[in-house]
Amino acid sequence: MPGVVVLVQEKRPPDARGIDLCNYAVVNHVALLLAYPNSTILDRSLYMKRWYLAVALLFLLTSVVVACRVFSDTPQSTPGLAKASSPALQAVITPGSNPTVVDLVSQQDTLVSLYEKVNPGVVAVRVLTSDGGGQGSGFVVDEEGHIVTNYHVVENLTDLEIAFPSGLKTRGKVLGTDLDSDIAVVKVDVPREELHPLTLSDSDQVKVGQTVIAIGNPFGFNGTMTMGIVSGLGRTMQSLHEAPGGGIFSAGDIIQTDAAINPGNSGGPLLNLNGEVVGVNRAIFTTSFTSQGEPVNSGIGFAISINIVKKVLPSLISEGRYDYPYVGITSTDDLSLLQVEALDLPRSTGVYVNIVTDGSPADKAGIVGGSRPSSIPGLQSGGDLIIAIDGIEVQTFSDFLGYIIKNKSPGDTVLLTVLRGNEQIEISLTLESRPSP
Repeated sequence: MPGVVVLVQEKRPPDARGIDLCNYAVVNHVALLLAYPNSTILDRSLYMKRWYLAVALLFLLTSVVVACRVFSDTPQSTPGLAKASSPALQAVITPGSNPTVVDLVSQQDTLVSLYEKVNPGVVAVRVLTSDGGGQGSGFVVDEEGHIVTNYHVVENLTDLEIAFPSGLKTRGKVLGTDLDSDIAVVKVDVPREELHPLTLSDSDQVKVGQTVIAIGNPFGFNGTMTMGIVSGLGRTMQSLHEAPGGGIFSAGDIIQTDAAINPGNSGGPLLNLNGEVVGVNRAIFTTSFTSQGEPVNSGIGFAISINIVKKVLPSLISEGRYDYPYVGITSTDDLSLLQVEALDLPRSTGVYVNIVTDGSPADKAGIVGGSRPSSIPGLQSGGDLIIAIDGIEVQTFSDFLGYIIKNKSPGDTVLLTVLRGNEQIEISLTLESRPSP
């Protein structure tokens, strides 16, 4: 179902903890008196005296605070109405440093400008299928009328409508699909002035903690903008590409974000503060649903990195498909300490090979999968542990998969550094194309 598949002058400075010493002593004494009113007291009059003393100290605190302000050498502003043009400022105090002033109006203006710049290039994608209909989002990538969205948005469609922010609506044609990363390219024939291509960034430069913006069509509310941060990088999730034997291939290089993503956001852009696309919103992880059964944002959303999109886009436009490199192993992304001990591995990082697919590049190269029972049911020991690829250390399967998808193509050869028992060996492996079921 289209939507989201189911995040001054010299003064006495503050002490090392950033506490204003002008107020600290009085506050500390009041806190001691008031923090434990129920502690053991032999005489109730003594309890009452504590409260009287606390009130007196609070009065003294007020006097001290006023004195600190009135007799400060810092110029005081004259009370009155704030000018409309005055910027809204907010002080951010960090321990051991001077307050940093944030200009909220400038921050607001940045977001407003970003939206006005980007939104004309974001479209609503509406589809009809034999089971009904649905909607998603997309964005313009060139002046030839190519639009990127999610494959699951346009899957099994019978009719496709693209709605532009200007009010223009037109039919679209799906040129290419990528089930491995859940990408589709749609072509529209519209006047050139309707096309506002978005700038594609370099997602390898994205950092955790970086501010990101999502613009799309959640629940049919066109042009909705939400903001959050990058919560994680290099995530791995299931693709929509079934593997031979009933398994499912993995999608790599996924960006995790807490920007609000809801049904209808799928296929829309995830942007940095420069208005450049860093990812394509794809899915959310949630356990909450509306009364209509629609998933609800949980703060854990996922976007396909734009570097993956840039790699596959030319082939999707020209050939309608893209061949992903194929190794032919099954692995657990992050081994627990119990699993490491059960497998008797010499280290807790690396790609442990659970299964090698018969006839795959890994099989041909001599990679070994687990074959002996361990103390954990279903977990076979004795498999190879891949610790590097082309001399680059890999700590998890996500690292391994992301490197291959972003940097390699079918026919390329990679050099794997493998631990087999206590022996370290080098294995050359030639990649092939991922097979269809």
